[in-house]
Amino acid sequence: MVYAVVDIGGNQMMIEPGKFYDVSYISANPGDIVNLNRVLFFAESNEFKIGVPCLKDIIIRTKVLKHIKSKKLTVFKMKPKKNIRLKQGHRQTLTRVLVEGIFS
Repeated sequence: MVYAVVDIGGNQMMIEPGKFYDVSYISANPGDIVNLNRVLFFAESNEFKIGVPCLKDIIIRTKVLKHIKSKKLTVFKMKPKKNIRLKQGHRQTLTRVLVEGIFS
């Protein structure tokens, strides 16, 4: 089993080749190839590599599938005894990427 822990947009994710993931918005068009080079950990069968802080020789090749929005979060603020109630929603913009391969 081949997998890696990578830093994408300030979030650390464990990824595997052939699967797709929703990450923070990447300014690339659908169909573009994006190389991820901030690899923190790499594992292949019984071989492990740990970066301090990153591994320089491993590149993860991903393909941008589409841009989506996450589920809506409701933000509700209330101040008691002041009759102030604010309700608004928020949807984070995400990018869905397909991991094509992990190359060393």
